[in-house]
Amino acid sequence: MSPLEIVAVVVSFAGIWLTARRRMLCWPVNLLACALYAKLFLDVRLYADMVLQGAFGIAILYGWLAWLRGVRDSGVVAVAPLPARQAVAGLAIGAIAAASFGWLTSRYTDAALPWMDATLSSFSLVAQYWTARRHAESWLLWIIVDVTYVGMFIVKALWLTAGLYAAITLLAVLGYRQWRRGARRGRHAPA
Repeated sequence: MSPLEIVAVVVSFAGIWLTARRRMLCWPVNLLACALYAKLFLDVRLYADMVLQGAFGIAILYGWLAWLRGVRDSGVVAVAPLPARQAVAGLAIGAIAAASFGWLTSRYTDAALPWMDATLSSFSLVAQYWTARRHAESWLLWIIVDVTYVGMFIVKALWLTAGLYAAITLLAVLGYRQWRRGARRGRHAPA
């Protein structure tokens, strides 16, 4: 457990909590968390997750802009439904990216857990995109990914980060409930 990991955990927890609450402040906080974790993952040779942080940085900027368009007068971000076709497409893209990046990192790097790392990174990007598009279903994918991340971080002896991801899993459950409630209220709110 390093000082960098401690700070990254605190900032990440705050960012996920703000995201679950549908608050715009989540975006700059999550951007800082990405930078901190990029350095940490470089240090422990989880290269796919390091690259993922850069991709998350781009996705965070996209999400920030997308959420600006989805803010209601109340200041709360509106939740949008995820069409089944887009869900299937997102999962297929995640699987293709996982296989591609897993093959590359297993063949050309000294990555510690290339296939698991690539799979979790790929599906994290799908979940991040769905979050940016304001789909409550993003939280279901986050739950699956985060539970698996807990195991990977335990294997890598990143105990504090494993604990963070266990807590993030609970926040994802909370986020899903709150976003579903927000979606139901949004259907009954005047346009």
